[in-house]
Amino acid sequence: MTAPAILRVALPVPLPRLFDYLPPPGVDAALVAVGARLRVPFGQREVCGLVVGHGQADPGVELRAALDAPDAAPLLRGELLASLRWLAGYLHAPLGEVLAAALPAALRRGEPLPDMARYGWALNEAGRTALPAMRPGRPRALAELLQILRDEDWLDVAAPGWRTPLRALRERELVVRLETTGTGSGSVPRGSEPAPVSSAAFAPNAEQQIAIDAIRGAAGFAPFLLDGVTGSGKTEVYLQAIADCLARGRQALVLVPEIGLTPQALARFRTRLGVPVHALHSGLNDSERAATWLAAASGQARVIVGTRSAVFVPLPEAGLIVVDEEHDGSYKQFDGLRYHARDFAIVRARALAVPVVLGSATPSLETLHNAQSGRYALLRLRQRAGDARPPQVRVLDVRKRPLHAGLSEEALAAIRAALDGGGQVLVFRNRRGYAPVLLCHDCGWSAHCPRCSTPERPTAMTVHAHGKRLQCHHCGHRRPSPPACPDCASLGLQPQGNGTERIEAELQARFDDVPVIRIDRGSTGQRDGLQKHFDALGNRPGILIGTQMLAKGHDLGNLVLVVVVGIDEGLFSADFRSGEKLAQLLIQVAGRAGRADRPGTVLLQTHHPEHPLLQTLVGGGYHAFADGELALREAAGFPPFAHLALLRAEAKQAELPLQFLQLAKTLLEGSGIDLHGPLPAPMPRRAGYVRSQLLLAAPARAALHVALEGAVPALYAAPEARRVRWSLDVDPLDLY
Repeated sequence: MTAPAILRVALPVPLPRLFDYLPPPGVDAALVAVGARLRVPFGQREVCGLVVGHGQADPGVELRAALDAPDAAPLLRGELLASLRWLAGYLHAPLGEVLAAALPAALRRGEPLPDMARYGWALNEAGRTALPAMRPGRPRALAELLQILRDEDWLDVAAPGWRTPLRALRERELVVRLETTGTGSGSVPRGSEPAPVSSAAFAPNAEQQIAIDAIRGAAGFAPFLLDGVTGSGKTEVYLQAIADCLARGRQALVLVPEIGLTPQALARFRTRLGVPVHALHSGLNDSERAATWLAAASGQARVIVGTRSAVFVPLPEAGLIVVDEEHDGSYKQFDGLRYHARDFAIVRARALAVPVVLGSATPSLETLHNAQSGRYALLRLRQRAGDARPPQVRVLDVRKRPLHAGLSEEALAAIRAALDGGGQVLVFRNRRGYAPVLLCHDCGWSAHCPRCSTPERPTAMTVHAHGKRLQCHHCGHRRPSPPACPDCASLGLQPQGNGTERIEAELQARFDDVPVIRIDRGSTGQRDGLQKHFDALGNRPGILIGTQMLAKGHDLGNLVLVVVVGIDEGLFSADFRSGEKLAQLLIQVAGRAGRADRPGTVLLQTHHPEHPLLQTLVGGGYHAFADGELALREAAGFPPFAHLALLRAEAKQAELPLQFLQLAKTLLEGSGIDLHGPLPAPMPRRAGYVRSQLLLAAPARAALHVALEGAVPALYAAPEARRVRWSLDVDPLDLY
């Protein structure tokens, strides 16, 4: 008797194995393609996995039948499926979890494919009758466009913001939504295609032209580092390279580090390229993300702009991948599947045989090292585009100076002068909230998080809401501020230090004649929240107060002054990457000033004006710092001259993580790699869990992975693994 045909399925569960199922009743296993979804029973629940192979059942083994095979064609195939298999091996992660991470949430849950029909809007009979009598304004301007059927993608390009006036027309029942018949890359009704703005209108300078020609001339896989100072016109290079990609009938993927950059990038790309530009980021709902992912898979989406997870979109007609601000830590996933989108973009570009452009004013030391060693082609943009000049950078020594919410008198005077001159000001403080800690002035008590503190290492709760609320920025625990000191009953509780909320209150009181807008995670939670703040400010004089969210590529043409508050904490961190992170942050935030025709000034407030990092940055710039830091890394045996993996474990009981990590160390000993630990994590407790870690280091990447390949399967099978929460982070960005 012939053994029944079975389906080998990768399920999104933390187990490094595949699962065998019979096909759903009445379905031939051979007709269920590799890469298609399969809904199966798993224990007492139902799970949606992906088929990764076929086979025959072993004699005597009883298998459960799958419940449903919802896809007529595979969702994952070809290059993307092969690249995801590679990623699972590189991260030593279960294949099912990796494949699930590549799918939008709606598809991951097994939901039906969304409607991929294209729709447009047109005036109905009532709308055509009402148009002549309409008052001037945005609704009438849109109604004039809708005298013929206009595709929604066309409207995104030709009339940004069209959905708001459309609501007014819909309320009056003047428009109708119709399905359009266009197919392919951004098809629109005949005769209504938006013309792209000619690249000739944006004449590149000599360095930009060299970069554009190099990318255009690349044949097959070619990694480029586009190393350009802030304001040097890297986006112009991207745009012309993408335009060339589109002219060849190919797709382009652009990764940006933050959701806040997406609206600005979309508007500029749509205007210049004249094709629909599809967004993919966490601000979209599940159906929107699934629709964009499938549009890319079908080839309908020709340009996709997205954040970290957009690196997983299918690209059947790939022509170019761009990673903007490649140094940014947002490209690293810090929980769950710990991948790095920049690195995976390079892997995919190699598999797709297309160029990949990594752009930054402050390249990561790993990327710089790859360029210096010849692995990447180096393209330099040393001057700002147009008439823009580099900002003047000054270090303000604030020792023994009176400070007002962290701002010196000199900084406040400079803010006043900039506003009086019609300019805008950015006050940068990379700490949200009102104050970092609540302190009793009489006995010294301070508010600590009960879920993250230990007797040896207390974790302060941040003061929010002008002193009314305490919140832990590590675990999210919240509580009201106490009315009196819990230790001595004193009423002398005082917020210590300054966060963005406290600076905002100070500047609103001092500069009540201009808008003062705070931009941090707490003020930008709504969809397109960051762009709405920028739109509210416009080009009028005003003050922006923000965290690192504002240091990432935003083009603020009227910004003439940047004041950086509270950089001293980063000067003495134990993290070996802290100097690199601080240097990148300072250069990036300084680069927001003077990007148009007005000169810019940057004031760096510090109690340590003689610190070597500051002196090097001010005197020699980022590359002088990077050269020195690379020499130190090489001497110390740190990345990029070594390769790391970090094994973390946590549990309610302190001894369990150490037991698990000691087992891991035993399994790894003798493999020829360096083992450091197990030791308590730098933050030894978080959200009630005690945390420990084991650091693995090797001079060669291959040696590290050989050791992990031998040990990780045994760790999954060990009884100790079921008593802890553990994770493996290959190429960690931080050791916390």
